[in-house]
Amino acid sequence: MSINQTLASCIASLQRSNSHLESAISILDTGVHDLPRTSQVIHCTRHYELISEPTLFTAQRALADEIGPEVDHLLRRVEQHLAKLERREKALISKAGLQEQRIEQSRPRVEAAKGMRLRVCGEDKVAKERAEKMKMFQHKRERLEHTIERLQLQVAHKERQLRMSTVYGGW
Repeated sequence: MSINQTLASCIASLQRSNSHLESAISILDTGVHDLPRTSQVIHCTRHYELISEPTLFTAQRALADEIGPEVDHLLRRVEQHLAKLERREKALISKAGLQEQRIEQSRPRVEAAKGMRLRVCGEDKVAKERAEKMKMFQHKRERLEHTIERLQLQVAHKERQLRMSTVYGGW
C-alpha cells in the first residue's frame, strides 16, 4: 500500500505540474500570438548605397535639365502676372486721379451751396444730392487708394518671391 500511496502522490503531483504547465503555455500563447506582425513592425532595415560623385553630378544635371524649363516657364508667368498687376495699378492710380479731379471740381460748388441759404425746396434737394455724391466720391476715392496700396503690397510681395526663387533656385 505504501507504493500505491507513493504512486498516487506522484500522479497527483504530476497532474498539478501538468495543469501549471498548461496554464503557463496559455499565458505564453496570449503573449506571443501577435509576435510575427509586431516583429515586422519593429524590424527596420536600412539600405545604404554608395554612388560615385560623377554619377551623383550626372543625376543632379539630369534633374536640373528636367526641372529647368518648367521653372523658366513659371518665372515667365510670374513676370506676366506682375506686368498685369502693374498695368492694373497704373489704371487704378489714373482712375483715382480722375476721381480726385472730379471731387476738386465739385468742391467749389458744394462750398458755394453751403454758403448760400437755399430758399427753394428743389434747390435744397439738389444740394443734398450733391453732398451725397460728394460723400460717395470721397468713399470711392478712399477705397481706390486702399486698393492701390494693397496692389502695391502684392507687387512687392511677388517681386520678393521672384527674387527669392531666382536666388535660392540656383538655376
